[in-house]
Amino acid sequence: MRIYKFEEIQSWQKAKELTIGVYKNFSENKDYGFKDQIQRASVSVMNNIAEGFESQTNKMFIRYLYIAKGSCGEVRSMLYLAKEFNYISDEQFEKLSNLSLDATQLISGFIKKLNEK
Repeated sequence: MRIYKFEEIQSWQKAKELTIGVYKNFSENKDYGFKDQIQRASVSVMNNIAEGFESQTNKMFIRYLYIAKGSCGEVRSMLYLAKEFNYISDEQFEKLSNLSLDATQLISGFIKKLNEK
């Protein structure tokens, strides 16, 4: 199946869902440095997937996917802190952490597929 737009990419869709969740769950947070960092990291996931796709070369796309994957890890790491600092509930942590893991797995699968070509 050929992908014509980055919006069709499952990992981008999952990353978008993660970003929306992060923004909704941290919109009222008064720790502005923390809030800014986790929001920027979540946006980085979806934007690197989009930017890599638009580069039009598999080599560049794979590079951007690795960056997106790293940002997923950063979000997940910060979620542990958010839970420890009681910025989010256990339920919110589970939901956002699972979205991050899903995005990471989708990105990893995409990298593997692109490397086969």
